[in-house]
Amino acid sequence: MDRTDGLLEISSKLQQFAQERHWEQFHTPKNLASALVVEAAELLEPFQWLITGDKAELGDSQYEAVRHEMADVLAYLIMLADRLEIDLIEAAREKIALNAIKYPVEMVRGKSEKYSSYRDSVIASEKTETKAGD
Repeated sequence: MDRTDGLLEISSKLQQFAQERHWEQFHTPKNLASALVVEAAELLEPFQWLITGDKAELGDSQYEAVRHEMADVLAYLIMLADRLEIDLIEAAREKIALNAIKYPVEMVRGKSEKYSSYRDSVIASEKTETKAGD
């Protein structure tokens, strides 16, 4: 089974789970986004006070907690995408392509700054190149 099929399977199981409990009424986009943020915050808890949070640094119970919180984050993200009719795979592909434009390799390799920290130098460089070509 490829990951796309797995995503569809999880989506179907989540929909069935909610339908059986009549919880769809509570799964508004706002509520799902709120739940997603809460679960993402809970994902951070096992890493608190660790130096790097690498797998080797996590104890068995912390590792299991991370796995479960990641599953919760994924579940809420899938439910939100379903509710808003967003193809997560396509959205991720699109975002990767946009980030490739926003973060050109030759400008950001080995750097962690946000694109806005070098955007002004790109614009200035383009203006200089345009003037030189006039």
